[in-house]
Amino acid sequence: MEMKKTWHDKLTTTQTIAVGFLVIILIGTVVLMLPVSSRSGGFTDPLTALFTAASATCVTGLVVVDTYSYWSVFGRCFILLLIQIGGLGFMTIGVFLAVLMRKNIGLKERGILQESMNTLQIGGVVRLVKKITVAAFAIEGIGAALLSVRFIPEMGWLEGICNGIFHSISAFCNAGFDLMGKKEEYSSLAAYSGDLLVNVTIMLLIIIGGIGFVVWDDLQKKKLRVKEYLLHTKIVLTVTAILIFGGAAVYWLLERGNLMAGMDGTETVLASLFASVTARTAGFNTIDVGGMTSSSKLVTVMLMFIGGSPGSTAGGVKTTTFAVMLVFVWANLRGSHGCNVFKRRLEEGEIRKASIVVTINLLLAVIAAAFICAVQAFSMEDVLLEVFSAIGTVGMSSGITRGMGTASRFILIVLMYCGRIGSMTFALSFTERKKVAPVQLPAEKIIIG
Repeated sequence: MEMKKTWHDKLTTTQTIAVGFLVIILIGTVVLMLPVSSRSGGFTDPLTALFTAASATCVTGLVVVDTYSYWSVFGRCFILLLIQIGGLGFMTIGVFLAVLMRKNIGLKERGILQESMNTLQIGGVVRLVKKITVAAFAIEGIGAALLSVRFIPEMGWLEGICNGIFHSISAFCNAGFDLMGKKEEYSSLAAYSGDLLVNVTIMLLIIIGGIGFVVWDDLQKKKLRVKEYLLHTKIVLTVTAILIFGGAAVYWLLERGNLMAGMDGTETVLASLFASVTARTAGFNTIDVGGMTSSSKLVTVMLMFIGGSPGSTAGGVKTTTFAVMLVFVWANLRGSHGCNVFKRRLEEGEIRKASIVVTINLLLAVIAAAFICAVQAFSMEDVLLEVFSAIGTVGMSSGITRGMGTASRFILIVLMYCGRIGSMTFALSFTERKKVAPVQLPAEKIIIG
């Protein structure tokens, strides 16, 4: 006798991911509304709670209230839990707990894992989850210990260790939430702009969290045998290095006479590197984003749009998407047969997917920016920074987030949600069907360019 399928059995893989994150955000909203979550002991309005829950779960970092000043110890701990779940993915943590309890992982769960983690194959995905989760906790622990070395002398043992843990998890998950409101509200890590330990630790956590789990696994297996790396790994590492050091050089040129005018040589280098690393999806800042030159804000928007790498804690259209589009354009300009990189040919399906991701993200950001500009009196450059920060799950802001109205905040929530689950996943959750008729309409030429 055939068993009747429940509603969640009928969901496709992409729909399961989309619904899963939505449920976590809604649960987070309810918990953050409770009096126990706020420092004042009163109820938090639903929109503030929803915005914070979405920002934490989508590892963005945009806030409408200062994390340290507004939320209680319980509220901050719960936000950190949402960041951890959002960073590693609810399926990753769920399967890891199931493995610890010695439960079997079905084929559907493995398929969802493959999609949510952006792995290349379904085989070995559960083993990869165990490896990733253990490694993530270990890296976060090391980061927390290093940060505690700096925070304990300033804050005491308990608060210093708690701050080390919070900022380590937030950095590794590329979330951008901080507790530095105790120094100055919404100041992020500006007080540590010249601190070598804090800067290097936070940057390494962001980079490690943002290169992707597949790259981790490949590097762990093949060590320094570069020629044996997957094409995916080679592209990720190359593009990441170019964006970090290229972005830092550009920030140094644009801001050395502005925000970095009073800094010494070491602090200028640290500030430039930190701005370049964090702009690609982390959301921390050691220099005032609102005080940047217009050129620097444009560079920030570009870095936020690209983001981190697939299968990571980072957002954006991803480094591989950016690389594929560049290779595609260059190959067509040269009239080459196929798109080749590192002596390998890119598949047509990957090129189409990259084009879709870039187009959807651009359309969402531009439409959102147009609407916010129409209803609020903010400058275009600040609004663009805000919307690309939201859809790239970055969290950098010129300070206009808390001044936005209800409609604008809802738009940012949708952008953060789309950015975390992936704009393509969001679109497919509405359009995907299990059966597609193999019928094509007649072709006809049009004029391009």
